[in-house]
Amino acid sequence: MMRSSLLAHLLLSLLLIVGSDVTAEEVGRRPNIVLMMVDDLGIGDVGCYGNDTIRTPNIDRLASEGVKLTQHIAAAPLCTPSRAAFMTGRYPLRSGMGSFGRVQVLLFLGGSGGLLPSETTFAKRLQQQGYTTGLVGKWHLGVNCEHRGDHCHHPNQHGFSYFYGLPFTLFNDCAPGEGSDVLADFQHTIRSLSMMLGVGLLTLVCVRVFGLFEISLWLLVALFFLAVLATAVWYVPFKLLPTWNCIIMRNQDVIEQPMTVETVPQRLLGEAQNFIKRNVDHPFLLFFSLAHIHTPLFKTPAFAGKSRHGRYGDNLEEVDWMIGEITETVDSLGLANNTLMYFTSDHGGHLEDADPLIGQKGGWNSIYKGGKAMGGWEGGIRVPGIFRWPGRLAAGRVVDEPTSLMDLYPTLKYLAEDTQADRQLDGYNLMPLLEGRTERSEHEFMFHYCGMHLNAVRWHPPGSDSIFKVHFFTPNFSPPGAGGCYDTKVCMCHGEHVTHHDPPLLYDLFHDPSESRPLTADTEPRYAEILEWTAKAVERHRNTLTDIQTSGDTNTDAARVQNQLTWSKILWRPWLQPCCGTFPFCGCKEDTTLI
Repeated sequence: MMRSSLLAHLLLSLLLIVGSDVTAEEVGRRPNIVLMMVDDLGIGDVGCYGNDTIRTPNIDRLASEGVKLTQHIAAAPLCTPSRAAFMTGRYPLRSGMGSFGRVQVLLFLGGSGGLLPSETTFAKRLQQQGYTTGLVGKWHLGVNCEHRGDHCHHPNQHGFSYFYGLPFTLFNDCAPGEGSDVLADFQHTIRSLSMMLGVGLLTLVCVRVFGLFEISLWLLVALFFLAVLATAVWYVPFKLLPTWNCIIMRNQDVIEQPMTVETVPQRLLGEAQNFIKRNVDHPFLLFFSLAHIHTPLFKTPAFAGKSRHGRYGDNLEEVDWMIGEITETVDSLGLANNTLMYFTSDHGGHLEDADPLIGQKGGWNSIYKGGKAMGGWEGGIRVPGIFRWPGRLAAGRVVDEPTSLMDLYPTLKYLAEDTQADRQLDGYNLMPLLEGRTERSEHEFMFHYCGMHLNAVRWHPPGSDSIFKVHFFTPNFSPPGAGGCYDTKVCMCHGEHVTHHDPPLLYDLFHDPSESRPLTADTEPRYAEILEWTAKAVERHRNTLTDIQTSGDTNTDAARVQNQLTWSKILWRPWLQPCCGTFPFCGCKEDTTLI
């Protein structure tokens, strides 16, 4: 009896020792990372940032249990360049993801532009440190370079060992009856031209048949082929856009083409949850890149008509529910204390996007001026930024210092214990600021680009609460007196679309966050000093861009980083088009019974 008791005691002690070792291993393990990014979300749309009419309890909970950043800045006011900067920790022009002209984002999956294979993302760095990495949702940074299937820009080539989602983005062409987002004016012109050629050809044929005039047969043949060509240039790339752009991929396989929009939210959420569940036993990085809240807005029955702000509000409350589901998955698996969760948007809300039937389809940017695609105006670049990590980050902490989406790259490198040398970075490790070990951001200066054009500079002088912002030019709103570019739907950054300011416009965001009262030499004693310091900062910044094309001249020898948003890069090429099946007969549906 005594021997049995002693044996039981030894076994219990051994179990306690083993259990203690396991706990110590878990405590010392590098943290899991869950990044959640909403598309086109305005900072004023969220409860913890001041909205009291749209219900976002799950996002608000993240803020109450973690750290909220009030001056979190996107590197660009549009998807493609902002996401490139987020992934690389560098201003988008460093990777060629800025435009000199009209088009500032990728337009076709069958284009050759995208995030350069030579670029390094935080996913690639964490993958090299032993993390399992996954991207679920929107990518919008390109797929192929030279031929279908080379996948040079694909997430799998940029450090994500698993990808499920939209290699492009959700846009109006994906949903019948929602119109078109892609070069709508050009579509109208080429369609009108093809119709005119068709009518002209038919008229000439009638004239020849009835013998009214002598019409050359060769002229009719030439007009016929010209009409066919004009129709093909319009119809093939544009009318078939749902097939070309609205697809879902799992890793490098197209599994649905065109995609069924109505079920996208549920499928993305399920994939994100399953990725977390599959990787509970080792460090993982999940980038959950939501298709919300870009148009077309979803019509999920469980949320339809439930908010006080129409379909946009319904979609936002669905976003909040999805964030809650991801949080619950992390917590229920016992991962909360070893998981850094992050919530943000890629840029501000789209003010000009509205519909007479369903109302506003774009977000609200609170008191901040401007929105999506409006250069350096605050409404287009100031976004939510929330970090939660129980036991590591103090609950309810608020940071009012300037921070950037580019800071995620060096922050994740630090957490993954990656000490390898890196190239020129523009972000900084946020952990000292998040943990309260420092009260001051390392971002003394920030540079705000509109395409490839330096639009504005933000300066947070040492020892001062002021945050000065200098605008070198501003987009021309239309119609005159409006708060956005309602005539063109998005603002542009070049030529007659902007107004240059000499001297520049100057604001103090600490006292005037809505950028409504420009400072002058009469109202700001440091006026000349501020302009002088920002000019010197711009010069130092430009000295770091020696490999970057900084003008529209594509032949300059200095431009060793090839621009990815030129017309030759973004226009559709059939041989680059991802396809499920035999091109051009692309089409398949995902078997959701296996999910």
